[in-house]
Amino acid sequence: MAKRPAAPRKTLSEANLAALGADRLAALLIEVADGDLKRRLRMELAAEVGAPDLALELDKRLNTLAGSRARVSWRKRPELLADLQMLRRMIVGRLGAMDARLALDRLVAWFDLYPSLAARVKDPKGELTLVFDAASADLASLASVAGPDVAGPVLGEALSTRLSEWASWVGRGAAALSPPLARRLLADLTMGRPRPTGRLALVVRKLADRAGDIDAWVLAIPDDDRRKPEVASEIARRLAMSGRAEEARRALEASRTEPPQANRWGRAKIAERPPLPDSWHVAEIAVLEAEGLADEAREARWRLFERTLSEDALRTLLAGLADFEDVIALDRAFAIATAFADPMKGLAFLMNWPAQREAADMVLARRDELRGGVDDTPLWAARLAGRYPDAAVLLLRARARALVRLGDGVTGEVEGLIGEAEALAGASGSETLEPHATFVEGLKALAAPRRPVWR
Repeated sequence: MAKRPAAPRKTLSEANLAALGADRLAALLIEVADGDLKRRLRMELAAEVGAPDLALELDKRLNTLAGSRARVSWRKRPELLADLQMLRRMIVGRLGAMDARLALDRLVAWFDLYPSLAARVKDPKGELTLVFDAASADLASLASVAGPDVAGPVLGEALSTRLSEWASWVGRGAAALSPPLARRLLADLTMGRPRPTGRLALVVRKLADRAGDIDAWVLAIPDDDRRKPEVASEIARRLAMSGRAEEARRALEASRTEPPQANRWGRAKIAERPPLPDSWHVAEIAVLEAEGLADEAREARWRLFERTLSEDALRTLLAGLADFEDVIALDRAFAIATAFADPMKGLAFLMNWPAQREAADMVLARRDELRGGVDDTPLWAARLAGRYPDAAVLLLRARARALVRLGDGVTGEVEGLIGEAEALAGASGSETLEPHATFVEGLKALAAPRRPVWR
């Protein structure tokens, strides 16, 4: 019997293919290569010769795609997308490693294919758009390697002449640009030019973020918007963080009051101003600190915590206090949470901190205000069950009532909650809890279908 050949030698792997030899592999590639593979092979061969030769091969394909007017059906779309991805990888990976300037020019030409392709490619899922949007990171990386003197004019010209498309791509990649390139591009877009508006303003703000230029960032915001509390608070916060306390204060105060609006008879229309957003109060704290008013900033943080139960605000408060003072402050915070207008939000804060003893006391004290519709209620009950079973029972019962009120009656989930509550109530033996039988009867009455009242 002939010996069976070893299977690994027939496996399609790099080692086994290398064993065929370069000449045999080259002949096989030429024999089986179709149009796409031949194109890729020519590009790889050109890359071995040098950057100009690869750039020439890339230009041929880019020009062909740019000049085509044929519509692309959904069947041909995957092939086109694969072709675009191959071109992008050759430009960024192969040509970019050899000559960043040549690569950047070709990548810009690649992006400029989008308007024509979008008009003739059947793409209901938006896959074509995703391909170009995803390449924004490559654009930022390659432009940063090319440097501000090379990439600045190229990207500036693209934004100036083809803003509708390039605003999205540069904006998406702005955070990955090198700071020197962001500063150069920012200067080209703003110096000696009209104040940026619309899409250009959005790009300028993102570039200003990367460049660390607060003045350019503010410049790109319309005057009317600067008086809006949400916008003014961000301006004030940034100015305060930059040590420009006086300007930050002016920006913040400008949004505190609005001029009266006139009605159609020309008279001032008096309307109650909505409360300032939390972001405004956060900015106010930053401004007070920039002004050196530490005590006022601390009290402002307390006011913010009293409104929001913000864990971040409390942790910042505690971090700035001396030993033992933080214990007093924490007791104050727990008292605020316990008495909070929304009991479930107060309970959420105490459970997340965590402050289980205070949470259990709150559940017992405000049992009639509990709302079992909060999804975390069963989780809180499980955490409290070991040391504070009475509080856990109240939470489980509140959850059961909430589910029954939804209209599905006593479901399997409700029965599970009833069983857990019964076990905990029996183990605790507390006389402060409503008897389990009474609770169950009330639950059944709640679940009973309501009959319409006829008159």
